[in-house]
Amino acid sequence: MAINLKEMSRKELLQLKTDVEKALKDAEKRDRREALKAAEEAAAEYGYPLDDLVGKQKSPNARPKAAPRYRNPENPQQTWTGRGRRPQWVHDALAKGTDMSELEI
Repeated sequence: MAINLKEMSRKELLQLKTDVEKALKDAEKRDRREALKAAEEAAAEYGYPLDDLVGKQKSPNARPKAAPRYRNPENPQQTWTGRGRRPQWVHDALAKGTDMSELEI
């Protein structure tokens, strides 16, 4: 299967590039599935599930989930940890003159 790249148009080359990138992603997914299956089989030979041996993998930059610090008085289901962008209900409450300390849990 020899492809003569010199005879292909720019459009054909770009399409070929897109097709190759997609095929590479698909091949990587397939290889990962096969590697996982082989690892599970190897662990099973010794009588262990793979999850027991490797544990859950966490991102090294992952922060623990924070507990909510603020609650919407109008809808107690809505909470906010105080991290990240303020939810709209916090902005609305502050615009009505509510003090931030009144929203604390």
